Amino acid sequence: MSRFGSRLVPVLPLALWAVLTGAVVTGCEGDYRPRATGEEGAVTVVVDSTNWKGPLGKAIRSSLGPYVETLPTAERYFTLKQVDLDSERTFESVKDRKNVVFVAPLSDSTNEANFLRRRLSPEARQAVMDGQQAVVEKPNLWRRSQRVYFVTAATTEDLVRALEDRGGEMRQSFKAVTLERMQQEMFEKARQTNLEDSLLQTHGFAVNVQHDFVLADQNRTDSTGFVYLRRVLTDTWRNVMIYYEENARPARLTPGWVTRTRDSLSQIYQRGNVAGFLRTDYRRPLQAQEISFLDRYAFETRGLWHMVARADSVDAQPSLGDYVELGMGGPFVNYSFYDQASGRLYMIDGSVFAPGYDKLDFIRHMEIIARTFRTRQDARASDDAVATAQTDGG
Repeated sequence: MSRFGSRLVPVLPLALWAVLTGAVVTGCEGDYRPRATGEEGAVTVVVDSTNWKGPLGKAIRSSLGPYVETLPTAERYFTLKQVDLDSERTFESVKDRKNVVFVAPLSDSTNEANFLRRRLSPEARQAVMDGQQAVVEKPNLWRRSQRVYFVTAATTEDLVRALEDRGGEMRQSFKAVTLERMQQEMFEKARQTNLEDSLLQTHGFAVNVQHDFVLADQNRTDSTGFVYLRRVLTDTWRNVMIYYEENARPARLTPGWVTRTRDSLSQIYQRGNVAGFLRTDYRRPLQAQEISFLDRYAFETRGLWHMVARADSVDAQPSLGDYVELGMGGPFVNYSFYDQASGRLYMIDGSVFAPGYDKLDFIRHMEIIARTFRTRQDARASDDAVATAQTDGG
C-alpha cells in the first residue's frame, strides 16, 4: 500500500511487471540510442478510441491535460494525442515519442488491454483483477529523454479512480522531463557564461543566460539589488526581473509582498515605449501556492499582466481605478523565496508578450531560467562536488 494525498491506494509492485519490451535504461551515460522525438508539451495517449470518448478519456484529459487558467486564453497543460494501437507500424511510431502513456482496463479485449496484459506476470494480472492499480513509470524505455507510463486496473471505473489518484503525480513527472529537455535545447547554443560569472561576482547569484538575452539594467545598494534581463524579438519579448533584499526577515515573504513588490518594480523598469508600465492584472484570479523551490521555502505566483498608465499622466478617464488600460498583456510566473545561507529574500519574475502564439511554452522557458538560479555558495558546492567526483573517478 502506498499513500497518495490523503487516500490509501493499492499499487501494483514494479517487480510483478514482466517487461517484454527491452531493457529499461534509467540514465543517459553510455546510452547511444536515438533521442525521443516529437513536439514538447505533448503526451501520446495509447488508448482505445471508444474508451477515449467515454469516462476514461475524460479522466485522462482531467488528470494529464487540465486547462491552465493563468493564461490570456486557457490552454491545456499538455496537448493529448490519442492513438489506437492498431498496427505494428503504429507501435513503432509510438516508441519514438517523448511522453507516452498506455491506458486500458485489463478486463477489456482491446489491443491496448492485450498489450498491457502481456506485460504482466500471472500473479500481477490476478492482483489487478482483484482490485489493485498498476501505474508504472518507465523512464527512457525505448529512447533517450523519454517518459512512458503503463496504467491499468480491472475495470473502467477502477481505472478512472487510478487516474484520479495518480494523475497529478504522472503530470508532474511528464512536466519534469519536459523541462529537462527544453532546458537542454534552450542552452545548447552559446550561453553567456561571462555575464553569468559577472552576476555571481556582483550580486552573489546567477541564472543561465541564453545567447540572445541582454542585460537591460542592474543596480545594488547596501540593502537591495536588482537585475533585469530581456529577450526582444520582432514579434515577442521575454523579461526576467530578479530582485533581492539583504538581511531580510523570512516573515516578510507573503503573497501580498509578492504582488506589491512586482508591481513596484514593474512600474520602474518595465515601461512602454511611449507611456505606461506593466502591472498585475487583478481582474483575473492569481494562482499562488507554497512550494519547495530549489530546496527553499517559496511562493509560486502565476497570473496575467497588462500595460496601464496612471489616468492623470495621459489625460484620460480612468478605466481601472486610477489607471487606464493601454491594450497590451500576457502571462507571468513569479518565484519568491528566502535563502537562509545568505539571509536574502529573492524574487524571480518572468513575463511574456507573444501575441498570436500559444503562451504555455513561453512561460515554461521562464520557469526553466528561474530554476537555473544558484547563489555563490551553491556554485562553490557544485564545483566541489564535480572536483570530488573527478578525483574519485581518477
